[in-house]
Amino acid sequence: MTLPALHSLTRSQILKVSHLSVVRDGRAILRDVEWEVCRGEHWAVLGANGSGKTSLLNVVLGYLTATTGTVQIRGRDATEDGAAEDWDTWRKQIGFVSSSIAGLIDPDETAHEIVMAGRHAMVNYWRQQRTPEEEIAAAHQILERIECSHLARQPWRYLSQGERQRILIGRALMSPDLKMLVLDEPCAGLDPVAREHFVAFVERLISRKRNAPTLLLVTHHVEEIMPSVTHALILKDGQVIAAGEKSQSLRSATLTQAFGTELMLRRYHGRYRLYHLEEAGSEVV
Repeated sequence: MTLPALHSLTRSQILKVSHLSVVRDGRAILRDVEWEVCRGEHWAVLGANGSGKTSLLNVVLGYLTATTGTVQIRGRDATEDGAAEDWDTWRKQIGFVSSSIAGLIDPDETAHEIVMAGRHAMVNYWRQQRTPEEEIAAAHQILERIECSHLARQPWRYLSQGERQRILIGRALMSPDLKMLVLDEPCAGLDPVAREHFVAFVERLISRKRNAPTLLLVTHHVEEIMPSVTHALILKDGQVIAAGEKSQSLRSATLTQAFGTELMLRRYHGRYRLYHLEEAGSEVV
């Protein structure tokens, strides 16, 4: 399998996608995607089901081969022979939180063990005979940071969906060289109250720490976009229809185009809600 070419970036750049297309069985899944993510930015990736969000994410993670175009990431220049090694290095710098990972965790793994496993990019902690004290202490510090110290000994099977999402974020934060935190539909399965608690938690996590990893929030719900998100990428039918600062890319007209129905976007205290045209109030952004 030939992966997209990788190249080094400037110090401020984390990721750059150029002229990226993916074609499968004669159908264009992604078409001429242009996207640049810089340090200090936090992005929401939005679009309807089938818009190409998951495909773009898989290309960025090196799990899907692009037909044309390049992916530029932090790290050394890749050669044809060393591309796979480059992608392995890149993945270790990304904390990936997804239902696909949640489904692989042993029900008897404790929260503390799950977080410790993140140091070694493991899904389950294989109960090493002697765990270094610094790793044990680091996992406890992460549990405190994600506000889950009280869950340290709790097995996975007894955690709520919201608690599981926090623990998976803790697992991602254990990476010693974390550059990017990717949350793939993190509020799926959460009731409205649990969703608000989780969104507030991610906001605290990102906004309180100056060296917080770059956030990529993949979603199709604008209600999940927290104030610390600075930029948005909007996809429709595999194409980028808007990308940039959220004040410019998150617009009623753009989302109407993305979702194929007349919509109005309202903003209140840094949060968003989306309405069908006949339901919207007077304030439109």
